[in-house]
Amino acid sequence: MDNTYTIGIVGGMGTYATIAFFKRLADAYIADKEWERPRIIIDNYCTLPSRVRAALYNERRDELVAKLSDSINNLINAGSTRIVLACNTSHIFIPEVCSKLNIDESKIVNIIDECGKQMSAEGVEAAYILASEGTIESRIYETTMNKYNIVIHNPVEDEYDKIRYYIECVKKNNLSSDVLKDFSSYLNNCNDNDIILGCTELPILYEQCKKNKYDIHKDIYDPLESVINVFVSEYVKE
Repeated sequence: MDNTYTIGIVGGMGTYATIAFFKRLADAYIADKEWERPRIIIDNYCTLPSRVRAALYNERRDELVAKLSDSINNLINAGSTRIVLACNTSHIFIPEVCSKLNIDESKIVNIIDECGKQMSAEGVEAAYILASEGTIESRIYETTMNKYNIVIHNPVEDEYDKIRYYIECVKKNNLSSDVLKDFSSYLNNCNDNDIILGCTELPILYEQCKKNKYDIHKDIYDPLESVINVFVSEYVKE
């Protein structure tokens, strides 16, 4: 293990998703002592402009790129050796951010790409994506998954409000039984067997569904889980 290995998280998109990700990351390291886990630095940047509106309408896009760049630069200056953006939609802006900072994109662990690697290794050929309308309309999942010969099936536009409702429920910490029942039913009614939870709020709902014993008959993929596996394997290898 390398004591210089430091994970930097750009969070706050949203806050509860960041908290859940941090806990999952901490739990992933088998440690008898605190110092057996890597250092983790979090910038819970909840005042960032909307990633969805920047993607769809170019609203405050330059400001968003500047602030994401500032966050990543601060994490690097604080000692982060691996950076992750705890938000799917924010990955649309990685090329602009890296160009602005003059850093290689490999400095940032791309959660979408890591999910593609995992799914490809498991022989997945097609999957349904649940994500914000910004992520869906950007086609970032199609572009990334195409490298792994995985076909992405998108929700129709009429479903965007429903998916946004689930995302907002988590942002508001509303995990009522009605929400969980509705979400589990929505998953089970998806046409594809393989489903990607392409927004970092959605795994929280999924885990609560499992905890409350709502039966979901689908194979679920969480990009954050893929990147947690990367972080653990890299740290142990070091």
